Amino acid sequence: MMSFPILYHTDGCHLCEQAQVLLRQCHVSYRRVDIMSDEILIASFGTRIPVLQNEQGQYLDWPFDDLTIKQFLSPNESE
Repeated sequence: MMSFPILYHTDGCHLCEQAQVLLRQCHVSYRRVDIMSDEILIASFGTRIPVLQNEQGQYLDWPFDDLTIKQFLSPNESE
């Protein structure tokens, strides 16, 4: 089971850098996975990054904001 959400990214991607800043501002601990390390990841996420994956295995494509992140990572939490 995953302990942290995963951010699929690649180095030099300005949108990925924006997503990382946003996740830090939201105090979200996450694991980064560079898609360039795996052909399957490149095929899956090459045109979609940055992509956030939650512990349930669901994906959130960019663009996302602080509210979207909170809802995505806490789907069972009522407001």
